[in-house]
Amino acid sequence: MVREFHRDCVAGCATWLGADWTCQVYVRTVLARKPVVAYDWAGYQTFNVRNIEDEMAMAHKFINEIGPGETVDDIYLVREPILRSTSKGDLYIAMFLCDKTGQLSGRMWQATETVYKALPKPGFVRVQGRSELYQNNLQIVVNNISVIDPSKIRIEDFLARTTKDVDQMFEEIQKLVARIKNPQLKALVDEFLADKELMKNFCTAPGGVKLHHDYIGGLLEHTHNMLRVAVAILPLYPDVQPDLVLAGIFLHDIGKTEELSYDMAFSYTDSGQLIGHIVKSLLMVNQKAEALKAKGIQIDQAVLDALGHIILSHHGEYEFGSPKLPATAEAFMVYYIDDLDAKINQVTSAIDKEPGDSDWTGWKNALGTKLYRKRVLEE
Repeated sequence: MVREFHRDCVAGCATWLGADWTCQVYVRTVLARKPVVAYDWAGYQTFNVRNIEDEMAMAHKFINEIGPGETVDDIYLVREPILRSTSKGDLYIAMFLCDKTGQLSGRMWQATETVYKALPKPGFVRVQGRSELYQNNLQIVVNNISVIDPSKIRIEDFLARTTKDVDQMFEEIQKLVARIKNPQLKALVDEFLADKELMKNFCTAPGGVKLHHDYIGGLLEHTHNMLRVAVAILPLYPDVQPDLVLAGIFLHDIGKTEELSYDMAFSYTDSGQLIGHIVKSLLMVNQKAEALKAKGIQIDQAVLDALGHIILSHHGEYEFGSPKLPATAEAFMVYYIDDLDAKINQVTSAIDKEPGDSDWTGWKNALGTKLYRKRVLEE
């Protein structure tokens, strides 16, 4: 029925809607974003053709669907673009291209400073290029890149979210910390729970920018997992004070609600970059303790110090940003539970997001290894 389309476009499908011969034609531009004109078979009258921006989400190819040697022509979130020069002095742009399913490294060779300065940091771009394997890691070689108006974007396609029930996790967290018997720690935890705006952010914030639980609701999921592990193993270690462990886990990353920005992409706030979530978490605990003091509820300094030590030492090593090394049984337990949940999330996410069907992933710098993907117990 369709006699002609714009030469820079291809038709995806055409659907007739009733006897009046009106038609909706879904199209996607290949070479240019120009108005699309389609004519009927008899009178060459214009069909009802939808704008390409309205249909972009339908055509989007997710990062985890891209394989080696494919032509890429789609919209992605660009993060951390950096202008660099080759050994010959030619400029190129290194960047991450992302959506809710993952991210790939992007390289634009023969770049210019003008192109680099025009890129949002972060923001949405249309990328035209090709995917290829480099040192067994998939990347996108970008030939053309153009900035896209964020208002034209379905943001849910680009920000990954926890697959678990947020309300259920938060309800279970409240039940788990309700096990705390020490009246001072209980009052402190309840003061945090009563802060509605903070708890809203706690349920929304990612657990990180790219290493682990890097999706909306990731902080909540990470904390929920840790509390469940603690409750499971605490009976095995009767000398460990459970109230300190539970309060420490609940509050160890609370500063990420202020450290991280997650409205368009996952990045750091200026304050988060300058201070970091570990120190912010301790500051927030001290602020809530002062608020309780104003209400006539005093928390002993020794209790605050023990809790603060858990927060300051939960990264376990100086090289990982920990201001203090664990020096109490409770701090060691929180550190190892934190590391366990973060590492397993890193490993399973890396395996799930790896493109292709190889039994091995590419090299993972954060883990210092490749990962074996084959599930040997499944047929």
